[in-house]
Amino acid sequence: MDKNLAHEIIDAGLAAGASFVELFEEESRHSSLGLKNSSIETATAGTNYGIGLRLLYGTEVLYAFTSDNSHDSLLQMVKALTFGRTSGTYSKPFEFLPQKNICDYSTNAFKDPRMLGQSAKTNYLQLADSTARAISPKIVQVSASISDVCSTISIYNSEGLSLETKRARCRANVFVTAEEGNERHIAHESPGALGGYEFLETISFEDLAKESAERALRILNAGYISGGKMPVIMGNAFGGVIFHEACGHPLETESIRKNASPFCGKLGEQIAHPCLTAIDDGTLKGVWGSLEIDDEGTPTERTVLIENGVLKSYLSDRIGAEQVGVRRTGSARRESYAYAPVSRMRNTFIAQGESSLDDMISSVDNGLYAIKMAGGSVNPATGDFNFAVEEGYAIRNGKLAEPVRGATLIGKGHEILPKISMVGKDLELAAGICGASSGSVPVTVGQPSLKVDQILVGGR
Repeated sequence: MDKNLAHEIIDAGLAAGASFVELFEEESRHSSLGLKNSSIETATAGTNYGIGLRLLYGTEVLYAFTSDNSHDSLLQMVKALTFGRTSGTYSKPFEFLPQKNICDYSTNAFKDPRMLGQSAKTNYLQLADSTARAISPKIVQVSASISDVCSTISIYNSEGLSLETKRARCRANVFVTAEEGNERHIAHESPGALGGYEFLETISFEDLAKESAERALRILNAGYISGGKMPVIMGNAFGGVIFHEACGHPLETESIRKNASPFCGKLGEQIAHPCLTAIDDGTLKGVWGSLEIDDEGTPTERTVLIENGVLKSYLSDRIGAEQVGVRRTGSARRESYAYAPVSRMRNTFIAQGESSLDDMISSVDNGLYAIKMAGGSVNPATGDFNFAVEEGYAIRNGKLAEPVRGATLIGKGHEILPKISMVGKDLELAAGICGASSGSVPVTVGQPSLKVDQILVGGR
């Protein structure tokens, strides 16, 4: 976008009485290749372009977007948003500060995924398929995909901000289905990274397929767990999805400002066991949920949410910070130009602790080791969650016993936090996609293995 045009549109918004005006311009080129039934099933590529216009009247948000960047289209968008409002007067004209050019990845290491041909991607996918199927005739289905996106984003606002940033992400997915008789079980691995196709050179599609296939086979003929309240050892990496959903969302100012969180007004209070520290860090190099600036142009940071059990911070955007009375944490995010930004998580994880996995398991007389989590649901306003366990094992007399299936973990996030009494040393992160009011964004979840003293386990 021409900066003079951006200046004129922002001027028009200020003249209409807005206290803040922002333009978010984005061009994203994306591609995806998917394999199923041992052959390529989907191949897509495309370019999305558009501009989002946000006007603030105090904390009231007006938002519109268009794919037409012409002068008349953008000016008409301002008029449509401000129709019926009394024109304002402003005596302090703004000027853009010198433009910043920011790159979210190392230009020396970044390999543009658009330059990687479909044949190379096909080889990766076929390797995953053949590896999984060779493990057992019980493997009846393999689906695998590679997706990538490269985006160029420009942000202009009435505080003089003028910047351009580039982002690229790449992700692999492998899903393996094992079947015998009437029993079927699906296991998966889905790593991702901020960066280009050099990421594909750091992972092994053979290993992803083998891990998924072997997990599906281990659980395929397992018996169903008997439910009830019991201690649970939760596995690392994607085990952090429960904290993300049941505790992370209620710590966003988007929930706090609406008084729709169990953590409202609890800054400085002990909300978790002293062994627990939780962090949201947008600065981790090359990690899936990282970004150098958020979608309002604020630099991201390492935000300590909970420290030794004490609530230290919320995750905030411009609106949330103003309404809740906290500082901005660089957490404003949106799926694309079609969404206004709100506070969202980036890379959210429970920090490494001091306990060993063996010590945790030996401390349980009768419980569950939920080594790998699957999907679930949560109500952010109440913290109620219900998550399925993809791979689980019974614990008896301090030792791992047989594999079990059909387990679900049920509870309230803020009630579980004080019951996490042991946190391990084996911190790992896992890539995911998070959906909320500003669309679906890439996020990372994570944790070490940890012990919850008591949680309701659903079963048969």
